Amino acid sequence: MPSPQHPRGQAIADAAARVIPGGVNSSTRYIGAPYSFVEAAGAYVTDADGNRYLDYHAAFGAILLGHNHPAVNDAVRAALEGVDLVGLGVTEGEVALAERVVEILPSAESMIATMSGSEAVAQAVRLARAVTGRDLIVKFQGGFHGWSDAVARNVISPADRAYGRDPLSRGILPQALDSTLIAEFNDLDSVTALFEVHKDRIAAVIMEPIPHNVGALLPTTEFVTGLRELTRERGALLIFDEVITGLRHSLGGYQQVVGINPDLTTFGKGLANGFPSGGVAGPRDLMEHFNGQTGDVLLAGTFNGNAIACAAALATIDHLQANPDFYQRTHALGERMRTGLTELVTELDIEATTAGFGGIFVLYFAKPPILGYRDLLRNNDEAYVAFHRGMTERGFLMLPMSLKRNHISGAHTQEDVDRTLEAARDVLVALRAAGTV
Repeated sequence: MPSPQHPRGQAIADAAARVIPGGVNSSTRYIGAPYSFVEAAGAYVTDADGNRYLDYHAAFGAILLGHNHPAVNDAVRAALEGVDLVGLGVTEGEVALAERVVEILPSAESMIATMSGSEAVAQAVRLARAVTGRDLIVKFQGGFHGWSDAVARNVISPADRAYGRDPLSRGILPQALDSTLIAEFNDLDSVTALFEVHKDRIAAVIMEPIPHNVGALLPTTEFVTGLRELTRERGALLIFDEVITGLRHSLGGYQQVVGINPDLTTFGKGLANGFPSGGVAGPRDLMEHFNGQTGDVLLAGTFNGNAIACAAALATIDHLQANPDFYQRTHALGERMRTGLTELVTELDIEATTAGFGGIFVLYFAKPPILGYRDLLRNNDEAYVAFHRGMTERGFLMLPMSLKRNHISGAHTQEDVDRTLEAARDVLVALRAAGTV
């Protein structure tokens, strides 16, 4: 029976469940109410029942400039009037996008295009194994790098499965799972120990420079610098998964912020402000292994570098280059939000820690310090979900799932942030009254 508060959305969700497994096309999209969305503009989305939400979910961060940004949409419309999809040769848009990525990304000399971040990571991992002749990969507990078998393990693991074998899905071959080793973020010794045990077998270390898939664990300078030195010493590649951090925190990615060049970079999400696009970039000698004429690593994908994806990505980059104050604004708004949340939990005497970087903010319900996944095991998951649910019910869309982050786009304003903090006070007071915190 349709929900009295969300009758049309509930009806759409029910119809979806009859023809789509679980009613959604990606496993974490089902959140109950609101069930379905019909409009998006700037910093706001509207559900099927006419309820308007200030959007902090931002499609897991894919919306960087704001929903339906005019410059991006205009570029896509123009692309539709030209070549659509031939699947042979190369287009000027593909060349322009690769040139622009090489221009802005410190570690890039060459680039391949994919349709998503997951595909980009799968290509990067395959390339690392090919160029090193080694079989093992190291990832960090809590890091998410897409759905491919090589990395689909140990993300938001419960305490009894953290650091052990914790696959994201059935159907993955045991040898694929066991070929990926698990380390602790911000703990260089945990990585060094794996290199000692598995001598000359580790092809690459892959990391989100900021593990945003568990909120916002900020790397220490010593950790990132040490990781760069360690991988070079041991003959392994360092892969920065900048699918979330790329473009969001700096035009040149988080690698530009920390001044560390990885061997390979994967990117996606905010690259095209909501249109499907991604890629891998790195030094020419590594990337030439993808050369279809002389290389030894397969690059395939009918929709790679399609006209719409390239146009959207170019327009997004163009806008950011033409508006350098984008980063000043979103970083300032993010800092205002984090400072405000810190003041609230201090005033209300709630055990919580504010975290984030740039325009991303998180409220962990745990005492500081929070440097790695072991610290996140102290988080009050019930309170985390309840806070996000309470904010959503008040018109501020936040994914009601523990450890998920919130994003400020180029369309958010100071007034939006201040209204959010007012609502956050109400939610936190209610949570304290209910004994949730």
